[in-house]
Amino acid sequence: MDDHSFAKTNLQRIIAVFLGIGINVGFYLLSQYLDLPIYLDTIGTIAVSALSGVLFGVITAASTHLICTLFNPFSIYFTSVSVSISLITVAYVRYPRKRRKHFIPLYIALMAVIGGGVGTGIYWILTGEPYIDDVADVASMVASKGSALYVAVCVLISIGLDIVSKTISVVIAYGVLRIIPEDIRSHIWNSIWMQKPLTSEEQIEMNKKSKTRGMRLGTRILLLLTLTGILLITIQSLISMKLYEDTVNAEYASTAMKAAQFVAESVDADRVEDYLSSGQTVDECDRIRYQDTMTILDRAVKTINGIKYLYVYRVEGDGIRLIFDTDPEGRSSDIIGDLYEFDESFLKYKKELLAGEQVPVVESEDEYGHLQTAYYPIHDSAGKCVAYAGADVHYTEMVDYTKVYAVRLMIILLGYFMLILACGLWITRYYMVRPINTITSAMDDFAVEEVDQTTLDDMVRNFRNIRVKTGDELEYLYDALCRVMTSVAEQMRDLRHYTEATAQMQNGLIITMADMVESRDSDTGAHVQKTAAYVDIILKGLKKKGYYAEKLTPKYMSDVVMSAPLHDVGKINVPDYVLNKPGKLTDEEYDIIKTHTTEGRILIEKAIDTVHGENYLKEARNMAGYHHERWDGKGYPEGLHGEVIPLSARIMAVADVFDALASRRVYKPPFPPEKALEIIKEGSGTQFDPKCVEVFLDSVDEVMEVLKKFNEE
Repeated sequence: MDDHSFAKTNLQRIIAVFLGIGINVGFYLLSQYLDLPIYLDTIGTIAVSALSGVLFGVITAASTHLICTLFNPFSIYFTSVSVSISLITVAYVRYPRKRRKHFIPLYIALMAVIGGGVGTGIYWILTGEPYIDDVADVASMVASKGSALYVAVCVLISIGLDIVSKTISVVIAYGVLRIIPEDIRSHIWNSIWMQKPLTSEEQIEMNKKSKTRGMRLGTRILLLLTLTGILLITIQSLISMKLYEDTVNAEYASTAMKAAQFVAESVDADRVEDYLSSGQTVDECDRIRYQDTMTILDRAVKTINGIKYLYVYRVEGDGIRLIFDTDPEGRSSDIIGDLYEFDESFLKYKKELLAGEQVPVVESEDEYGHLQTAYYPIHDSAGKCVAYAGADVHYTEMVDYTKVYAVRLMIILLGYFMLILACGLWITRYYMVRPINTITSAMDDFAVEEVDQTTLDDMVRNFRNIRVKTGDELEYLYDALCRVMTSVAEQMRDLRHYTEATAQMQNGLIITMADMVESRDSDTGAHVQKTAAYVDIILKGLKKKGYYAEKLTPKYMSDVVMSAPLHDVGKINVPDYVLNKPGKLTDEEYDIIKTHTTEGRILIEKAIDTVHGENYLKEARNMAGYHHERWDGKGYPEGLHGEVIPLSARIMAVADVFDALASRRVYKPPFPPEKALEIIKEGSGTQFDPKCVEVFLDSVDEVMEVLKKFNEE
């Protein structure tokens, strides 16, 4: 994909995201306006996920809930639900198209379980109720509110409603996608690849080839992102909780101090002594004033958020004396004026309290609970501190608020953690894992041994066809590998030309040497050509049946066929009167003729030492030296037996004897082919390797074609 096409596709994706968000928000507001018991805020998410992939799908989902928070503060908490639906949609779209339609009910049901079941759980955590309105009313008709059955019914009803919601959403999303032309949809979906898109079959095959000694790269990155996300969520939650707790703590301390100051301003300081002198009051007027003050304090406890108790104490050397108290147990006239010991948390401020000075808010825990207490001095008209107004804030409420805040924070962070995780996995998959696996798979194919030039050129062409376009170091690496592979292919082309020329020259030398021998032997009659053809037939037969599989490599077979004409090269040192004698040889002459095996081996070994061509001439040496050895060990020159005899020599033994039998010699006429084959068969397991005889006899038609061809010539 070129830069212009890439930019165009990105613009199409961005437009799709904005349209998806608009569709989500629009249908959400419509369902709210019509007071429907279903939410249609995932239509755009489903459509964008199916069109553009997981990255843009989850962006659509998260952005939708961010915007819907303007209309419903609870919407932000359901981000994780919509992100999950995006992931499920992408997984469904990636499934093979032919089988996808069979899984539509499962796809919708899974989304409904996430949307209805998990969504109900989140709502329950946030509000303490599994559902609201009609659903709760129906559930309460089946079971008592708050029971396990009640909750289960709420969840089942919610899932049922969500099945309806998701079915409608899928149908509408499908209709929206059908409006977009097929070529544009395909182009947008395939453009998520930072290389040539792979089919499902190619991805499966590539995954099979992607073997690692340890953890896969994608798994390692997934684990890293997950652990990092969990760590960040944990750290952020703890920090946020601490900051929230400190903020609420400071706010409650300020509230306590302001409440204490309010009490101090509400008490008639000049009447404190009168209140203490004889119980609550001295006269009716003071009694009314006392009751009015208590009414003010009671009202303050009920209206000021977080205040647990309000009271007035006079600080004395022996302790504190009660004047006013909103605690019902402290209202009795028998208690008013009683002296209490200093609370341990205030002992360190005893000196300041006796002096009428302001002291800081103190945190304490006693039979009244976990409290924050503020004391504020009450001064009479002469400016003397006659008492202290106290205010207690219940710390347990602050802890409860902190827990609720923590839960809500973690639900929100979970949704955006899933968003970040999905984005990270998307980038990792298409910018790293898939390109690396594809390059590695292609390089493995390139590393196969013994491929012809056409196959090698195809491999280079296929590798360049991957077209990695990540725009980073990986693309630079891919470009470098393309240049290297192209260069290697060209060098291999040149090397093959040189090799072919060398092989032709070697083959020419072999034929020349064989012709030199054949020109001296009046009986050979194209013997070297026919034996080479028979050797080729036997080699292919052994290969086909799987005999000597570890030995019969393409190079070995080529070397044997090419070297076959040299098997009688030693005859060049045999005298003409022996080589061309028309009658039967004497024992002495037979001993001379047998030396051609040893002489041939020596000649080729000298050639090996001279041209350093052992890999090529080794089998020529083996055939020249040992093609008259027998399977039972009664042959010559060394009496080798069985598989100790080189395989090439055992193959040549069958080919050489058959041609000698089926051809005319100065000392005999040719045997009929059938007779020659019968003799070969009789020699199986004694003179010849049984496997070589087996494949030779199985290939009689080919053998007859060779014999007929050279007889006609």
